[in-house]
Amino acid sequence: MINKKVNSVEEALQGIEDNMTILLGGFGLCGIPENSIAELVKKGTKNLTCISNNAGVDDFGLGLLLQQKQVKKMISSYVGENAEFERQMLSGELDVELIPQGTLAERCRAAQAGIPAFFTPAGFGTEVAEGKETREFNGKMHVMEHAFKADYSIVKAWKGDEAGNLIFKGTARNFNPCMCGAAKITIAEVEELVPAGTLDPNQVHIPGILIQRIFQGEKFEKRIEQRTVRQH
Repeated sequence: MINKKVNSVEEALQGIEDNMTILLGGFGLCGIPENSIAELVKKGTKNLTCISNNAGVDDFGLGLLLQQKQVKKMISSYVGENAEFERQMLSGELDVELIPQGTLAERCRAAQAGIPAFFTPAGFGTEVAEGKETREFNGKMHVMEHAFKADYSIVKAWKGDEAGNLIFKGTARNFNPCMCGAAKITIAEVEELVPAGTLDPNQVHIPGILIQRIFQGEKFEKRIEQRTVRQH
């Protein structure tokens, strides 16, 4: 069994350079690769194309990369919590591609499965479909979408083993699993890293064959975007 473990976030992110395209897991601020994002900020890697469901908030998540002007293009679905993102987009400093959420997930999954393109009804008749091939299936029009082509995929899991097998928790399963194996190299940061053979195979969400590097992260903040409490 191949050992995918690396000893640090610095080692895990070796090879990531300026102008690369990176898939980053997470849903809102849930299940984001906090350690890896912090290391990218520290490295000063710039002109990145980042593909993620959302753009973080001003002082956390991908917002930290945006703050340092390290992102040249953002491909995402939901960007409503980030004022700096809005400023850069409206000023023309940041190239933005907004994608329906299901299409974003499927473009990741298609890349993971080695499928170059697919047809979806989402976005037909809107700006989303401009310049794209369309075709009718069963009396309904569809838009052709291409699988993502990314250099690296960075995901965050609750638990993993040294062979790269991963278990996700809760909403972190929304985008992290379909980003595994969807790039040339997939890096997983986990809250707990255990020896191979420790995990119950029936509980594993992603097999290690889709992961190239895995490391144990530290000091996860796990922030809540919008805290809502019940009125007593």
